[in-house]
Amino acid sequence: MGIGRNSGLLCWLFVLFLSDWSAAQTSYTVSEEVDKGTVVGNLAKDLNVNFRELQTRNLNIVSGYSKKYFEANFKTGDLIVNARIDREELCPNTMKCTLNLEAILSNPMVLHRIEVVIVDLNDNTPTFVEKSYSLNISESSPTGERFLLPLALDADTGGNSVKSYRLNQNEYFSLDVQSGGEHSASAELVLLKALDREKQAVIKLTLTAIDGGKPPKTGILYIHVNVLDVNDNTPSFSKTLYKARVNENAQAGSLVIQLSATDLDEGDNGRLGYYFVKRGNFNPADMFNINAQSGEITVKDMLDFEAQSAYEIHVQAKDQGFLPRSASGKLLVEVVDVNDNAPEIVVTSLMNPVREDAAIGSVVALVTVTDQDGGKNGQTNCRLIGSAPFKLTSNYKNYYSLVVDGALDREGCSFYNVTIKAADEGTPPLSSISVITVQVSDVNDNAPGFIEPVINIYIKENSPVGVCIYKITAVDPDVNENARVTYSLDGDSKGIPITSAVNINSETGDIVSLQSFNYEELKTFQFKVQATDSGVPPLSSNVTVNVLILDENDNSPTVLAPYSEHGSVNSESIPYSAEAGYFVAKIRAVDADSGYNALLSYHLSEPKGNNLFRIGSSSGEIRTKRRMSDNDLKTHPLLVLLSDNGEPSLSATVSIDVVVVESTADIQTQFRHVPIQEESFSDLNLYLLISIVSVSVIFLLSLISLIAVKCHRTDGSFSRYSAPMITTHPDGSWSYSKSTQQYDVCFSSDTMKSDVVVFPGPFPPVDGELISINGGDTFTRTQTLPNNDQFKVQATDSGVPPLSSNVTVNVLILDENDNSPTVLAPYSEHGSVNSESIPYSAEAGYFVAKIRAVDADSGYNALLSYHLSEPKGNNLFRIGTSSGEIRTKRRMSDNDLKTHPLLVLLSDNGEPSLSATVSIDVVVVESTADIQTQFRHVPIQEESFSDLNLYLLISIVSVSVIFLLSLISLIAVKCHRTDGSFSRYSAPMITTHPDGSWSYSKSTQQYDVCFSSDTMKSDVVVFPGPFPPVDGELISINGGDTFTRTQTLPNNDQV
Repeated sequence: MGIGRNSGLLCWLFVLFLSDWSAAQTSYTVSEEVDKGTVVGNLAKDLNVNFRELQTRNLNIVSGYSKKYFEANFKTGDLIVNARIDREELCPNTMKCTLNLEAILSNPMVLHRIEVVIVDLNDNTPTFVEKSYSLNISESSPTGERFLLPLALDADTGGNSVKSYRLNQNEYFSLDVQSGGEHSASAELVLLKALDREKQAVIKLTLTAIDGGKPPKTGILYIHVNVLDVNDNTPSFSKTLYKARVNENAQAGSLVIQLSATDLDEGDNGRLGYYFVKRGNFNPADMFNINAQSGEITVKDMLDFEAQSAYEIHVQAKDQGFLPRSASGKLLVEVVDVNDNAPEIVVTSLMNPVREDAAIGSVVALVTVTDQDGGKNGQTNCRLIGSAPFKLTSNYKNYYSLVVDGALDREGCSFYNVTIKAADEGTPPLSSISVITVQVSDVNDNAPGFIEPVINIYIKENSPVGVCIYKITAVDPDVNENARVTYSLDGDSKGIPITSAVNINSETGDIVSLQSFNYEELKTFQFKVQATDSGVPPLSSNVTVNVLILDENDNSPTVLAPYSEHGSVNSESIPYSAEAGYFVAKIRAVDADSGYNALLSYHLSEPKGNNLFRIGSSSGEIRTKRRMSDNDLKTHPLLVLLSDNGEPSLSATVSIDVVVVESTADIQTQFRHVPIQEESFSDLNLYLLISIVSVSVIFLLSLISLIAVKCHRTDGSFSRYSAPMITTHPDGSWSYSKSTQQYDVCFSSDTMKSDVVVFPGPFPPVDGELISINGGDTFTRTQTLPNNDQFKVQATDSGVPPLSSNVTVNVLILDENDNSPTVLAPYSEHGSVNSESIPYSAEAGYFVAKIRAVDADSGYNALLSYHLSEPKGNNLFRIGTSSGEIRTKRRMSDNDLKTHPLLVLLSDNGEPSLSATVSIDVVVVESTADIQTQFRHVPIQEESFSDLNLYLLISIVSVSVIFLLSLISLIAVKCHRTDGSFSRYSAPMITTHPDGSWSYSKSTQQYDVCFSSDTMKSDVVVFPGPFPPVDGELISINGGDTFTRTQTLPNNDQV
């Protein structure tokens, strides 16, 4: 403190101590800055000496200060001020300031200690280190946020130090003054109102520091608040006040504490830096270092407990944003004496391993902590570090138990490294760490699990018995016996006992077939496999196994009646005058297999040198290639080979002897003998007569109606001779018209697969057009058939002469799901909204619309399903998943909307599935008269009397004449009662024959159709004439034996 003693004084004092003397102490008080000569106290009185003896006894006032602040007045015996006393100079930064003096008297020697207390006066004005202070505050700062202000300095102490601060009047900030007791007060700026940089970018404030003197003195600081933008999250310290203790002999670089602050922002706005805040004349950077990135505070220089026992450090956490924000924190660092012994951890009675089903509270180990230090430095506490399902419980003083504190799961973690930390209560505390490895033993708490919830096994039919068809595997996360899995069959499949079909190896999971499967008898079956572990108690789980039998080509084609397979010879007759293309016979066959294994092809073999006949490779029709010649034989033995497309291919043969006769009258076949009605005028004749009269009347009425329609040009006349189009009908059927031909086909709403093939000709020519309509009321796009579907490869060796052989290669193109469904008119796909109307009075099941779509793919890739999406809360409509018909579910109510937007999703069954969407707005109208749809507006032919009208008129006249001639012929036949053949000009009828066949006659045309009693697939073929002409029409209807034995066909030419 700048106080020194000279060597002479020391010697003098040494002499005094060797002498016989006594000592006492007296205390005086005097204010600083008093005038020279001011009396401090009366020494003579306090020393109990007559003031006249002071000079004779050589009174000497001794001090260790550089100045002689006091002296004795020998005349009065008073202790008076001898020099100017400045308390701030003598005792800076201390609350109590004293000057120690020694009064020495001789004869006898007396030493008296004198303590003079210097009383502080308010002689210093508060000052700030800086004249102005800039503060950056974000405009997004919340109200109530605090900002630490610079500290005002006052050399005075106690009541004369800075006691208060005052802020000038403003609308944004207030001042929060924190009293420091005997120390100086501090102030924080508090935000009262949200800032707006656009309104006021800079706010100027005046901070006034006021001390506690009377009268008080003040100091002024000008504050410039810069309102900043953007960064809107202020860093926050984890604690408002940090405390730390550090040994006074701590080496430089020793860690004091690590500060932790968080910022909710990201990137630079959330990346924090830590800094010291200089307060007054104390700069923490002189004694400590702070890591700006980690917040670690370390010792910079040697600490001295005697010089300063504690430090109050203000720190600031500031983010790295474009406009940084900061938070202030306070750290109290206490300097203490040494603690040099760390606790010792001893683990005993470790129970290892621990069962994973151990109850909470089970003891795992005993832990003892000892510390050789005494007092607080020897008092310890113990805890676990890290996350583990264990905890420490205190038994007695430094004895602990490590117990289970959570559920254990060996499958999740088979062992735990438990870290125990023991720390004493010294300053700073010393600690030690011990790691215990706790093993977890397994219990059977996991059932075996299968990789897939459902397993599909594909096996070929006729596969050998005892073959492993699949290896099933279940995984158990347990270990040892708990993970050893055995397999068994569970439950029977529908239709067959599963134990007679398959068996499973209980150890390996191999599934073995016990019988050979036949696809034609059993296509699929299902069973369950149970996997059970060997734990106690055992756990098990099931998986469903689907076995799908794959078809093999194990069935040869079977020839249908009237022809038989190879072994018997069938006979057919043709006239010598037969033209090229003359129909000879049609071979029909079926194959019990499916798919390509059931796809049949026909090949014809003739005697060498004979090239008179040909056969349709897919239809089985035998026709002549050319006219007969005189060189041709009268009998032609033909061999027809029927082969499927399996691998290897299976086949059957049919032998037919074709006999050439001179005229058609000599031709005798099973189809050309018709029994003659012997009875007189029967009920059938009456019905035919009534039908002819009715048709004539209808034709006359039709002619009158046609003339009336053309004259008045009314709506609703649909031309049958317009451009090709598809027309829907109210009953759910639809028709496809092309030139002058009309084909009508009707499907029920639950039809799963329809197959209608129309060939405009006797059979599809090489480049003919195929129109196919496949399942789900959809038809494929028109396409041209390939010229051929096979070719031959010749292999020739290099010998002399070279030999060769041929092989026929059939190329079968397999379909891939590469075409999305296409919506047919009148609706369009998603992108435009279609509209339909329904009456308010519509009942449940009312027909709204029918969505039709096609898919250019085939098979399951072209099998479409329809799904309907309505607005939330609306449940008024439903759609047939296969038919596409939209109908109402219930009657309308007043709460229903007037317009219902519907979205129809059309998806095929390919893998992956492709889809299309249709949007329809259904409008509810008051009555059916207001309903307008695309189906009820048909374009009107505007032209005058056209060719179509002329053709219709000629047809009506011709039919009327034919009916009159038919009536006359009928009367003539009945009058003469001749036994001739059945008239080909009789009324339309169907006649059955004893052999099971039936015929249909109409005017001058004869249609012959044959069914056998065991026909598996019906195939009705109508030939308009003795054989289909070149431009004739072939109508083929497959599936379903839908014609009854005797019925009258409709008057039109539609099937």
